[in-house]
Amino acid sequence: MSEWQKENWRAYPRVQMPDYPDAAALAKVEATLSSYPLLVFAGEARRLTKALGAASRGEAFLLQGGDCAESFSQFNSDGIRDTFKVMLQMAMVLTYGAKVPVIKVGRMAGQFAKPRSAPTEVIDGVELPSYRGDIINDLEFTPTARIPDPSRMLQAYTQAAATLNLIRAFSTGGYADVNQVHSWTLGFVEGEKAEKYRVLAGRISDTLDFMKAAGVDSDRAHTLQSVDFYTSHEGLLLEYEEALTRLDSTSDKWLAGSGHLIWIGDRTRQPDGAHVEFCRGVLNPIGLKCGPSMTSEDLKVLMKKLNPENEAGRLTLIARFGAGNVAEHLPRLIQTVKDEGANVLWVCDPMHGNTIKSSTGFKTRPFDAVLREVREFFAVHAAEGTVPGGVHFEMTGQDVTECTGGVRAVTDEDLSARYHTACDPRLNASQSLELAFLVAEELSTLRETRKSRVAG
Repeated sequence: MSEWQKENWRAYPRVQMPDYPDAAALAKVEATLSSYPLLVFAGEARRLTKALGAASRGEAFLLQGGDCAESFSQFNSDGIRDTFKVMLQMAMVLTYGAKVPVIKVGRMAGQFAKPRSAPTEVIDGVELPSYRGDIINDLEFTPTARIPDPSRMLQAYTQAAATLNLIRAFSTGGYADVNQVHSWTLGFVEGEKAEKYRVLAGRISDTLDFMKAAGVDSDRAHTLQSVDFYTSHEGLLLEYEEALTRLDSTSDKWLAGSGHLIWIGDRTRQPDGAHVEFCRGVLNPIGLKCGPSMTSEDLKVLMKKLNPENEAGRLTLIARFGAGNVAEHLPRLIQTVKDEGANVLWVCDPMHGNTIKSSTGFKTRPFDAVLREVREFFAVHAAEGTVPGGVHFEMTGQDVTECTGGVRAVTDEDLSARYHTACDPRLNASQSLELAFLVAEELSTLRETRKSRVAG
């Protein structure tokens, strides 16, 4: 394969990317970004790759979650804190269920661009270019707002830097203390409808009490007060990605400095396309969304391009088929991976295949369908003897009403109350934590099954 350079993608077919009308303005922004400090560092990306390699062997578990698309207008410290808080709660519950470390990766500090199903949209007979995320254009439905504006990349960078700064402070400043995190979770299970999760929460309490009695508490153990928290986003806007890609002096490899993990979407994974060409050359761990249209042949080519050295933790396959479709598509892709002897981490994204239009006209995702796809994902891996290594959710720590169902029973009629997403519907804090309890049950069952097989 030819010598890789960070600008090579420009010679390949590009999809889902804007055509900027002012080339000079774009060049100026790219030059400015190229002089800015990196948002993440090579050592962090390498640590994440190692951790994801452990998850691919069942020695860890990946929790990846956060916004559908980060917003400029809704950006504030409370929103970052609330999502971080819920992810810590989810991670604690999953850690107890899996009995392995949980890798925490946020869809944060970079998730600004969105692929769209159509290049334009029509409202009241008016047709305009589609909204593609705040890093590209504006949600407001006017001709001027929908023009791609390269200066928005600079605002995205500033917001990403501020987000990372706050996350790092939360991660190491005592906010992530394990006892505090569990006390938040106890508030959730006090509700009458959450009674079925109280037993597991009680077991976690007993474990923490035992640790404290044994002299292992957060006052003495730094590891119980801090966490490793990584960021991720879809590497969609390649001008932004290229400008923040630099050569790592310690390894002589290129680092995408915009986030720890970047992924290729189901609409941009063409084996000979620009996004694959860019991602194959950076040292970051790479995610690859796998939808129903993913063929075995394409997967073979993509695995060889994106992970030519077959490094564990380098490539995460994010399955997104929709409830009821997992058994049809996932086994053939698992077989392809087996046939190739490829090292991959399998992760379930139960959000993107389960989007429907509600009776009240809002785009939503039924909680039951999300849960069903997760269970189908675990069932297929159990049948295939492979490792279900993680979950990937669009979620928020805010009390939104965007997905129906859950213990608080959001209905179609409730959606209009707090429907704040700019693109796709997200799980709210309660639904996210409930899903963590349900995934923990799956992980606990999986662990017991493995024990039985070993004993047998």
